[in-house]
Amino acid sequence: MTIFSRIIAGEIPSYKIAENEHFFAFLDIFPLREGHVLVVPKTETDNLFDLPADYLQQILLFAQPIAKAIEKAFDCNRCGISVIGLEVPHAHIHLVPINTANDLNFNQAKPPATPEHLKTVQAKILAAF
Repeated sequence: MTIFSRIIAGEIPSYKIAENEHFFAFLDIFPLREGHVLVVPKTETDNLFDLPADYLQQILLFAQPIAKAIEKAFDCNRCGISVIGLEVPHAHIHLVPINTANDLNFNQAKPPATPEHLKTVQAKILAAF
């Protein structure tokens, strides 16, 4: 069972943004930028492009209102999307508020955010829905 499956199951606490029968979205606790959200399918599949075709279509439709809320909640040019998938063997996409392409540079330091800060970020995104 991956760490994401444990988060989805509620075994590990998270800062949930949205959930439906197929997907779960929550804050990255090591954000590239304030407002960094992970969107994860509830089915445990390592590679995003190994997901069934309907899941690939639905993940973007699920992510769209979250991305729009991120754009409203934070001072950014747009919400960027990235698929890296190397750090956890469970398909996922990153939604990150960006102003430049470098804001999606995963080689930069990602210090952990404090629980208090994450609660504030969570509230800002949820209020923008």
